[in-house]
Amino acid sequence: MKVDRGWIWRVLLLTSLVATAIRAQDEESDVQVSDADELSLNEEELKVLVAEEEEEVDVSGKDGGDENVSFQVIYKTPVPTGDVYFVETFDDGSLERWQLSKTVKGDADEEISKYDGKWAVEQLKENRVPGDQGLVLKSRAKHHAIAAMLARPFVFKDEPLVVQYEVNFQDGIDCGGAYIKLLSDTGSLTLEQFQDRTPYTIMFGPDKCGEDYKLHFIFRHQNPLNKDWEEKHAKRPDVDLKKFYTDRKTHLYTLVLNPDNSYEMFIDQSSVSHGSLLHDVVPPVNPLKEIDDPADSKPQDWDERAKIPDPEAVKPDDWDEDAPAKIEDPDAVKPEGWLDEESDFIPDPNAEKPEDWDEEMDGEWEAPQIPNPACETAPGCGKWKRPMINNLEYKGKWKAPLVDNPNYQGAWKPRKISNPDYFEDLQPFKMTPIKALGLELWSMTSDIYFDNFIITSQKEVADRWASDSWGLKKLVASANEPGIFAQLMTAAEERPWLWIIYLLTVGLPVGLLVLFCWPKKADDGYAYKKTDLPQANVEEEEEEEEEEEGAANKEDKEAEATAAAEAAEEDEDIEDDAEDLMDEEEEEEEGEEEKEEEESTAQQPLDHEGEEEEEEEEATQESPKQTTRKRRARKD
Repeated sequence: MKVDRGWIWRVLLLTSLVATAIRAQDEESDVQVSDADELSLNEEELKVLVAEEEEEVDVSGKDGGDENVSFQVIYKTPVPTGDVYFVETFDDGSLERWQLSKTVKGDADEEISKYDGKWAVEQLKENRVPGDQGLVLKSRAKHHAIAAMLARPFVFKDEPLVVQYEVNFQDGIDCGGAYIKLLSDTGSLTLEQFQDRTPYTIMFGPDKCGEDYKLHFIFRHQNPLNKDWEEKHAKRPDVDLKKFYTDRKTHLYTLVLNPDNSYEMFIDQSSVSHGSLLHDVVPPVNPLKEIDDPADSKPQDWDERAKIPDPEAVKPDDWDEDAPAKIEDPDAVKPEGWLDEESDFIPDPNAEKPEDWDEEMDGEWEAPQIPNPACETAPGCGKWKRPMINNLEYKGKWKAPLVDNPNYQGAWKPRKISNPDYFEDLQPFKMTPIKALGLELWSMTSDIYFDNFIITSQKEVADRWASDSWGLKKLVASANEPGIFAQLMTAAEERPWLWIIYLLTVGLPVGLLVLFCWPKKADDGYAYKKTDLPQANVEEEEEEEEEEEGAANKEDKEAEATAAAEAAEEDEDIEDDAEDLMDEEEEEEEGEEEKEEEESTAQQPLDHEGEEEEEEEEATQESPKQTTRKRRARKD
């Protein structure tokens, strides 16, 4: 059976829609990369890590397990494997090395200017790793400020700067940031006075307000001429950041600055942006060599018109500028039956003035207007007017055609002069040394989770630190990830229109199978087509078999009688042949030549007769049914 191509295209379209919906749901999950690539480990280190994880994995349900966690691991506080400037895990549950700000925000109202937002050290709400804790921003609609000193200042010389930490928006995020500030070593830095105006060298991390999802990388650069500080913003990442703010998972943010002025930003150890401090920041580090002369102005006789009206053009004599664009159709005729005395609308005769109508306050009452019933069957009512048509004589306002301007001088631009503020800094990497790490945030959402800060000069050290900390969180989150069915249900709850796609995807194939594959019940009076195979009738076949068996029995009896008669005739033939042989023996004496000829002629019929006798004996031994079948075969 041929399937209509239209059905095939519908099935393909619905399949593509479902694939798009599943792909949109999958895009909201974590970026999945291989462990070896994520951690940048060699083969030996990877084997050691796998062995450690196999030893530490503990499925929930055992003693000491968390009932709210479906998969658990035995957590050990990570220890850095190389030289570091700052590390913090918060696993001891205290904030001894951190200092809360005791000042006020400089540009805020007095009522909300205090940094009175609350901080706490807690475990994650979901996908927690037992024993692992982090710093949690607890207040909403308040200013928060907290900072900690580095083990020693980081000086920008010939070593890269690697900054890494974790963030989890446990309750989502409406408007707020989760970025960090690397505070400058100015010699007068006091953490108790940490605020929005405290000098910083680098600001890095996620920020979101409305539908604007950002990943900040800002550094402060000092103008060598006037000593002013200016913020330089890196270009936006090349990927969609929304999923990192909405999936409520712990994400790893990494910034790498190199002495060659290159930078790269990572999320979950996947690169999302890279560039150069010299070319990929706004505004640029180095100003232009030449600028427009601010004292230059366009001359009064400067003509920028490329086209001008033709001065020699003259309006034609027959050009009527007063002719109207529309005129009445002179050929129009009023339709018959037009009701000139009737109006299109009349007062409703069935309307009654409301009882509470006050003419002094509401004015004189008038019945509402309704379409005139008399005009329903007539071609029209009221005063008839000729319809308007375009005026063929209309030309509008005359204008001279445009020609090239002989005095055209081009678009005017001010002349260029040397930029008096020009300088060239080829090493913007050499920034102000860093002495402390701080979080100065405002958020409309609480329970933002921070953990596992590290500042180092080696990317490998940060990767190993991530494998011992963030890697375990990812392992637990992956183990607790719902199946594809649960993900589809979750997606349908957020987007109810997906239920239609699900139903069509399941129902359409079933309907097609039933339509094209379900056997049809034949009717009693069904007439087979010529192209159909002949259909056998069981009852007719049984009757034919009975008739054939009766005919076969009858033929068997006739065959037996015939065989007996043939046998008698054959016996007579044998006796006659014997007498002929006797006569031939007597004639042998007449001569040897005649005898040999007679013997040869006599021997041939004997042999032939012997073969016939053997065939007749075999025929008599066969059953009547076999004989009948052979006859039918010869007849066919």
